[in-house]
Amino acid sequence: MTLSARFGVLFGLLVSFGCSPSLDVQESLALTQVSSGWFDAGLDGLGRNKLVPTVSFRLANETPERVAYLQLNAVFRRQGEEEEWGNAFVRAVGTEGLEAGQTTSVLRLDSERGYTGEQPQSEMLAHRDFVDVRMDLYVKHRGDQWVILESVDVSRQLLAQ
Repeated sequence: MTLSARFGVLFGLLVSFGCSPSLDVQESLALTQVSSGWFDAGLDGLGRNKLVPTVSFRLANETPERVAYLQLNAVFRRQGEEEEWGNAFVRAVGTEGLEAGQTTSVLRLDSERGYTGEQPQSEMLAHRDFVDVRMDLYVKHRGDQWVILESVDVSRQLLAQ
């Protein structure tokens, strides 16, 4: 094969890859086995208990096709606030793809930000200044724009792991 023929094949592959149809995230993907709560993140630098909001789930491919290259970005916000309070990022599906009708292994997204206190964790959840948190989950397929898939209210419960 000549050099120009090789470049032609390579160009054709790149064009076909780049021209793949965009994924309708909200129609194609779903969260299953969702659980949420507050995870004991240990002690902070001052020796206080730290709790962080956590959401675990599986991502299901509801399309008839294999889906690859999915990134997830969780944005945590306190109720009544629009400002981001914390976030978590994960590459959920790589080049191996997720076959039609299949789900990922359990994905767990923890905010890096949480509440600290000297009292036991159970008392922290009952504190009068405690504000509940919502997680907005955004998905990016390949080079497409970020699209919100779902919002999850984080349950006011302690999680063992």
